[in-house]
Amino acid sequence: MTADERVDVEIPLDRPTPARAYDWLLGGKENYAVDREFMTENLKRFPQVLDSARQNRLFLYRVVRYLVRDAGIDQFIDLGCGLPTNNNVHQVAQQFNPNVKVVYVDIDPIVLAHGRALLAEDDSTAVITADFRDPSVVLEHPDTKRLIDFSRPVAMLFLSVVHFLGDDDEVGKGPRHALRYIIDEVAPSGSYLTLSHLVVTDPVKRQMIREIGSKAGMNVQVRSPEEVDALLDGLEPVEPGLVNIDDWRPDPDQPPLNPVPPELRIYEGMSAKNPEMFEYGGVLRKP
Repeated sequence: MTADERVDVEIPLDRPTPARAYDWLLGGKENYAVDREFMTENLKRFPQVLDSARQNRLFLYRVVRYLVRDAGIDQFIDLGCGLPTNNNVHQVAQQFNPNVKVVYVDIDPIVLAHGRALLAEDDSTAVITADFRDPSVVLEHPDTKRLIDFSRPVAMLFLSVVHFLGDDDEVGKGPRHALRYIIDEVAPSGSYLTLSHLVVTDPVKRQMIREIGSKAGMNVQVRSPEEVDALLDGLEPVEPGLVNIDDWRPDPDQPPLNPVPPELRIYEGMSAKNPEMFEYGGVLRKP
């Protein structure tokens, strides 16, 4: 049985999904009223989430550029990839090396539908429906076996997704297993793990966010920067290390994102006024 057959392929329209909610914040069109209503309500309480989502997408461009152009990586697994938008991993990577191969992984079946349409004529890139909490399913997928050569360095991307893995998650073996199994047990030395993770320094607000997510049917566990660090021990951070991702090799000349939806413009720039919540992460190398 393939990964695509192991997951529920019914598209949930009665509850928000992370991929579609994120798509709206990026100015995308592949989202529904339930996703917009969920984000609108929670932006009132946590307005910095808009900036965090958009900073995360800009971070993607910079880290993929670094990994291909500077580190020489030519194969990627993007775990929890979300819906296609502008400057997807393969589009950024192939600007610097047209032979880069990419496997996109997401549990949301609408991602599979849109991704396959985008990549219909690209044999170097695949989209699979799988739950990355069980890395063995990702590794067993025929497209992963076809595109990824684990005798050579590979980059794993976990961009703004690990905060959807709770420490008490009942699927798989917990966030550390989901995050570390491939790079620790399968990938060779010289491989990379890139992470961005929503963090909150205030423990009361961390619990509040978890409760809000639970009511919406999402397992959300934002962590402190120190808790994220503990998940990444033994890997070597690339300069400037693990930081607010807005400070990871900033480049004012990188390609822009789609415009902010008009109804969300009041939240632009709010991260500067609410510094207790931000996306934290960086690029780490397996020694």
